[in-house]
Amino acid sequence: MRSFDIQAFIDEQRIRPVHYAVLAICLAAMFIDGFDIFMVGKIAPAIAHAFGVPPAGMTLVFLLQQSGLAFGSFLVSPLADFFGRKRMLVSLSLIFGLLSILTVCSTSIVMLATMRGISGIFLAGILPIAVAMLSEFTPRQRRATFVAVGMAGYSLGNVAGAGTALLVPRFGWEGAFWVGGIMPLLLVPVMLLSLPESLSFRATRDPADPRIPRTIRRIAPDVTLRSDERFVVGRGDRPANKPNPLDLFRDGRAKVSAILFAACTLSMGTIALLAAWLPSFFQQMAGISIQRFAIAALIGLLGGIAGMLTIGFLMDRIRPVRLLPTYFVGYGCALILLGRIEFGSPLFVPMLFAVAFFQGGGQAGLNMLMAQVYPTAIRSTGVGWAGGAGRIGGIFLPLFGGYALHAAFSLQSTLAFIALAPFVVAMLLLLLPAVGNSRD
Repeated sequence: MRSFDIQAFIDEQRIRPVHYAVLAICLAAMFIDGFDIFMVGKIAPAIAHAFGVPPAGMTLVFLLQQSGLAFGSFLVSPLADFFGRKRMLVSLSLIFGLLSILTVCSTSIVMLATMRGISGIFLAGILPIAVAMLSEFTPRQRRATFVAVGMAGYSLGNVAGAGTALLVPRFGWEGAFWVGGIMPLLLVPVMLLSLPESLSFRATRDPADPRIPRTIRRIAPDVTLRSDERFVVGRGDRPANKPNPLDLFRDGRAKVSAILFAACTLSMGTIALLAAWLPSFFQQMAGISIQRFAIAALIGLLGGIAGMLTIGFLMDRIRPVRLLPTYFVGYGCALILLGRIEFGSPLFVPMLFAVAFFQGGGQAGLNMLMAQVYPTAIRSTGVGWAGGAGRIGGIFLPLFGGYALHAAFSLQSTLAFIALAPFVVAMLLLLLPAVGNSRD
């Protein structure tokens, strides 16, 4: 019986139509994920009005959704390391699609908040599982680029969610949930028919899995296979019938995991803080209306997408431990300057673009780095648990925004204080050993 190295086979392939098909499906899954997660914020006033509560009454909805996302990151993501990437993507899309539609039946704000909390559990698994799938299916020379393009779909879903406000006058707040539920249900049959299971996952579960040769021939029809292959994944992965999340802290990975979890807590917590409070900072600290700021913020969203695509291109060429700290230093500097540049200045919109560029690129780079650091058996768990730590940061760091407004901080001091978080992330990443850009 001869060994057939799955990772070497994947890395040696040129990009073929099947790779683009996997990218398109994962991009669509992450687009829908971003759409469903952020759409509630876009129509929050309409939901509050429909249930006869003040806007502050939506706090419970956001709190339970964020808590569900955090819980789901720790609970659901590891299941893909047990049951497979494809099976979990299909299952999660089906479940949260049905939950989104059932949310339309909510008769109180408490019921709606509960449904969003439950939905968040299943929404949380899509991004880390899709990242794992793309990382394991794409040749090394284009791996980071493909992951970046897929993750850009998440940001595009956030942008598209703004369009749900246009549905409210005719269909009410329920229209957004119908769209958010129907999209993943339509994607399910596409995934069942066109999405292959990760070869790396199958090889680590059963080196003699008879389904592996069929997928290999789908990628490379001219490949020569005998009937006695034993499929392996490089030198780092062994058959693992029971993946253990504690493996994130074994085999020399304890320091790396601790640094990445801390970095995600600060990075994602800062993203949540700015998403929740930045318009209010400019309104109350600088006298800029939310409407005026929103127009400039649209440019910022484009900056986030540009940052994700750029980091993918660069990470295929530069070691992440050298590249990522520069993004977070740029992020911190851009935040400080944003607080000091006058809103009407020609430099304001470019600086807002820079904040989003470094923010989106930095967080996307962290996700790509984790996909490179963790082996197949715990890859989805690693990305998901780090995301869970980030979700916890997203619960607590935004509390600073309310404190800053209550204490009447200046805009300059508020943004300078927030900038400390990305600077700390940059220092943490400098402590990482030389990881990334390596074979599985």
